[in-house]
Amino acid sequence: MRIVSTNFIPDQSRPGLTTTAIGAVDLQGAGGNWVTVGRRSRGGRRVHRQREKRKGKSVGLRIGTLNVGAMTEKGRELADMMERRQVDILCVQETRWKGSKARSIGAGFKLFYYGVDSKRNGVGVVLKEEFVSNVLEVKRVSDRGMSLKLEIEGVMLNVVSGYAPQVGCELEEKERFWSELDEVMESIPTGERVVIGADFNGHVGEGNRGVEEVMGKFGDKERNLEGQMAVDFAKRMDMAVVNTYFQKREEHRVTYKSGGRRTQVDYILCRRGNLKEISDCKVVVGESVARQHRMVVCRMTLMVCKTKRSKIEKKTKWGKLKKEECCEEFRQKLRQALGGQVVLPDDWETTAEVIRETGRKVLGVSSGRRKEDKETWWWNEEVQDSIQRKRLAKKKWDMDRTEENRQEYKELQRRVKREVSKAKQKTYDELYTRLDTREGEKDLYRLARQRDRDGKDVQQVRVIKDRDGRVLTSEESVQRRWKEYFEELMNEENEREKRVEGVNSVEQKVDKIRKDGVKALKRMKSGKAVGPDDIPVEVWKCLGEAATWRKRMTGCQEKSCGTV
Repeated sequence: MRIVSTNFIPDQSRPGLTTTAIGAVDLQGAGGNWVTVGRRSRGGRRVHRQREKRKGKSVGLRIGTLNVGAMTEKGRELADMMERRQVDILCVQETRWKGSKARSIGAGFKLFYYGVDSKRNGVGVVLKEEFVSNVLEVKRVSDRGMSLKLEIEGVMLNVVSGYAPQVGCELEEKERFWSELDEVMESIPTGERVVIGADFNGHVGEGNRGVEEVMGKFGDKERNLEGQMAVDFAKRMDMAVVNTYFQKREEHRVTYKSGGRRTQVDYILCRRGNLKEISDCKVVVGESVARQHRMVVCRMTLMVCKTKRSKIEKKTKWGKLKKEECCEEFRQKLRQALGGQVVLPDDWETTAEVIRETGRKVLGVSSGRRKEDKETWWWNEEVQDSIQRKRLAKKKWDMDRTEENRQEYKELQRRVKREVSKAKQKTYDELYTRLDTREGEKDLYRLARQRDRDGKDVQQVRVIKDRDGRVLTSEESVQRRWKEYFEELMNEENEREKRVEGVNSVEQKVDKIRKDGVKALKRMKSGKAVGPDDIPVEVWKCLGEAATWRKRMTGCQEKSCGTV
C-alpha cells in the first residue's frame, strides 16, 4: 500500500479542468494494476487504473487435470468440455485404453495416451490444436505416468500426467509409482517449467504447519499416508501444490464426490519458482464427463520472448482443373494474361509466374487450415442436445441429492449412450457406402493418411539439441548447430579406397528428347506433389499436347516456347 497526500487527476469529461483527490490511496491489485481511489473536490469517488509495463509478451494457458474413469465413448464429449471451458492442456487419468499412441478426439484436440490394460489404469494428455505442433518429445514411463515436452514461443513447458495407486494397494506398488515420478522429474532440466496434473488418491490435508514451503493453507480433510507421500515428493523436487494456495469455497476444492464422500485427491503441482505465474486454481463444477471426479483447472501466464509467427501456407487449388469448365476458364485467362498470344514467352521464369498467378486468380487458394476431424462426423445436433440435457441433470442432482433427480440423471446417461451409438452407426454406414464407389477411393486414402498423421507424437521437427542435450529453439542457434555438425562430418578423415588409375571414361552421344518421351507426362497421375516451379501436372494436361511437349523441352533447357 502506498499513501499519496495529494493527487491531481485530469477531468477527461471537462477539458481544461482538474480535480484534486485529497488523501488518495494506491492499492496494487491483481495482475500488477495500480488502483488509485480518492475523494474528488466536488464529491463522489474516482478510480484511475494504470497498467504495469511488461517486457516482452505473455501467453496465457489454462491447464487442468481430470480422472475420466474411462475414455471409451467420451472422447468427443471431453473435447467439447475443454472447448467450452477454454482449457488448453488437460492431464487425464484412468483412461483404460490399451496402447501407446496419439489420436484426435474432435474439435482439433489431440490425446496422447499410454496403457497396458483396457480394464484399469492408463494416463494421457490432451492438447488444443494450436499446441499439437509444439510437441517436441513424449515419454511414456508406465500406465501410471507419462510426460510431454512443449515449446511455446521459446519457453519449454513439461506436462506430466500421473495416477497414484489407491489406498488399498500394496506399499511396494505405491513406492514404485513415486520412484518413477522422481525419475521423470530428474530427467527435466531445472531451467524448464513443469506442471504436474495427477490423481494422487490421497489427502494433503488442511493447513500447512511445517510444510509452508510446498503448500498453502487451503487443503481439505486430514492428511493421510498417501497425502504425506505427495507432500514428501513436493519437498524433494522443490514443487508446490497449487490447489492449496487459493482460498475457495468447499464446492470449488472438492475433486471427488461419491455418495456421501467428498474429498480432495486430484492436484496440480508446479515448481516453487514458477508459482508466481499461477493466478488462479479451482475445481470446475457442473460437468458430467466423469461420474465421480471433477476437473481442476489453473490459469498460468508464461512470459515469453517476441517471436515471428510462421505464415500459414496457402496452396493453389489445382485440383479444380479436373472440371472441364474450370479448365476452359483457366486456358482463356492464361491467353488474356499473355496479351492474346498463342505462344508462351521464351523465358521459363516468366512463363511459370504467369501460370501460377493465373491459377491463383481463377482457381483460388486454400485457407491453410486442416479439415475437420473425420472421426467426429457423428457429432450432430441431436447428440449435442442429449449431452447438454445430461450435463444439466448432473448439475441439478449435485445441487439437490434427491432420488428423483438421481433417476433422471441415470436415464439421461443411458439415452446419451443410445444416441451416440445410433449416430455413429448411421454415419459409418454412409461412409462405407461411399467408399464402395470410385469417388470414395480418395476418401479412403485421405482417412488412412489422417489416421497415420494423428498417430504420430511429433508432427514436425523444428528444434534440435546441442552437445549437452539442451533443446535449441531459436532459428539462429539451430542453424549454428547444423553448421557445427556438418563441419565435423565433412572434415573428418576416414580410410578411403585408392582410386584405380588408368580407367578410360566412356564417351557416348546423348540422344535428343523425342516427342514419344512426352507421353510419360500425360500418363502421370493427378494429385502428385509439385516440383520447384510449383506447377502440377494437371496444368500441362489442361493446356494440351503442344504445351506438354514444350514443358518437357524446357525441363532441360530452362526455356519454353510452347503454345497454349
